[in-house]
Amino acid sequence: MKSLDRLVRALRRLPGVGPRQAERFAAYFLRASQGETEEFVNALLTMKQDVKLCSVCFSYSESDLCPVCRDQDRDRGLICVVEDPQDIEAIEKTGAYKGLYHVLHGAISPMEGRGAEQVKVRELLERVQHAETPVREVIIATDPDSEGETTALYLADLLRGLVGQVTRIGYGVPLGGDIDYIDEMTLGYSLKGRTKLS
Repeated sequence: MKSLDRLVRALRRLPGVGPRQAERFAAYFLRASQGETEEFVNALLTMKQDVKLCSVCFSYSESDLCPVCRDQDRDRGLICVVEDPQDIEAIEKTGAYKGLYHVLHGAISPMEGRGAEQVKVRELLERVQHAETPVREVIIATDPDSEGETTALYLADLLRGLVGQVTRIGYGVPLGGDIDYIDEMTLGYSLKGRTKLS
C-alpha cells in the first residue's frame, strides 16, 4: 500500500524512531478515528504556524520573546549557552539556574561540514556586546561529546575579554553512582571538574 508506506517512511525520519516503531505508529493512525487523526494533523499544522524562534535567545516561542526572556526576575548578567531548545527544559527542571539562555541550534562539527556560521555564534557575540545589563558570566552547557567540546573551546576563546568569566558545566559521577561502574572518560572529566570543599 503506497499511502501506508509513505507514512512509515515519513515517521522513520523522526528522531529515535526505527522501522518497527514507525510501522506501529502507522497502524495506530489506521485504527484511529477520523477525528483523532484530524486532531493530530491540526496540532502539527498549528504548531508549525504559531511557534517561532525567540528574537533574543532563539528558543521556541509563540511570541516575539520566550517566557524566560520576558521574565524580569531572571538574572540578566548570566547567559547559559545550550545546543538545542530542549536542553533549556532539562536545565529548568533542576530549579538551580535563574539566568537567561542562548540556543545555538547545533554544535560546530567540521566532520559534518557545520562551522560557526551555521549555528548562532555571531548572534551570541552581538548579544553579549550590546547587552543592556553587562554579562558577567557565560555558562557553556554544550553536550559532553567531541562536537560539544569543540564548540565550548571555540566560544570560550571568542568570549574571552567580552564577559567577566566563561565557565563550562561540570559533568561526571552521578549522585548515587558507584565509582567502579563509571566509564573512564566520565571519571576523567569528573576529576578535572572537581570542586573545592575547604
